Amino acid sequence: MSLFNTLARVYAALGQVAYEATVGLECALYGLRKRRVDAGDVQMMTYQGGQSGSAETVVMVHGYSADKVVWVRFAKHFTHRYRVVVVDLAGHGETGYDPRHNHSAATQGQRVLRLLDTLGVRQAHIVGNSMGGFIAARLAHDHPDRCLSATLIDAAGIESPEPSDMQRLLASGTNPFLVGNQREFRRFYGMTMKRPPWMPGMALAAIGQRYIAQRAQLAHIFKDFFGVGPLDEQLADIRVPTLVLWGRHDQLLHVSAAARWAQGIPGAQLVVYDDLGHMPMLEAPARSARDVLAFIGAATATTRGR
Repeated sequence: MSLFNTLARVYAALGQVAYEATVGLECALYGLRKRRVDAGDVQMMTYQGGQSGSAETVVMVHGYSADKVVWVRFAKHFTHRYRVVVVDLAGHGETGYDPRHNHSAATQGQRVLRLLDTLGVRQAHIVGNSMGGFIAARLAHDHPDRCLSATLIDAAGIESPEPSDMQRLLASGTNPFLVGNQREFRRFYGMTMKRPPWMPGMALAAIGQRYIAQRAQLAHIFKDFFGVGPLDEQLADIRVPTLVLWGRHDQLLHVSAAARWAQGIPGAQLVVYDDLGHMPMLEAPARSARDVLAFIGAATATTRGR
């Protein structure tokens, strides 16, 4: 190993320490605590916080290759009113990867339900981004009795009328998520958000090193969920109150899919952010949280009024 590569690894390792310390401090400030929960075939790591007793539960589900950390600054806006559960899906974050597991949206959704069973939660508001949005929609379709509402943030799971930059790359044989070096990671990272939050270079290098190390397992997870069990022909069957949020500058999943989700699901609401990309809850956490809070509050009031 060259001196340059050694120094690069040390730099990334220091960045990981700084990154974890910062996330830990933010979680402490927002009242989010780590808790591992039985989800059937996995022990799922979560952040949990907020209210208890009769408070409704909001579950936040990250996208492919991400983890629970992407929700932290968004989640803090919900703890004053709701019980909050933020998950690391199987194959991601601190839940960890097992090559024997399946990672389709339906299977991951079943794990979320088993987690809720363990926590004694009968119904919840499900908020998901990207692959997590696919899981939220799958749950809303397959298990409407368990879903108080579904929020789909730049959700995978249907064919978009127009191809995204990522879809063009996939068509050419390149998966931008599968990176082999830091330069490729920086290029991919630039696709994920229009307005990324500030992050020290060494922390970004740490995340890049994780992507490089997990390339093989990310390829397996992608194969398990991408294009498997799509909802194109089932949207009209979703009767759970649904909010569709999208960033107009999304390079991974084209904004044209947003209208298709909203038009296909009866009564769905649509919000498009003209200045954001694929991860509105991370790019503009306060703004997107306000929209979701207003939606789930109205959904609850409507349900109680029936």
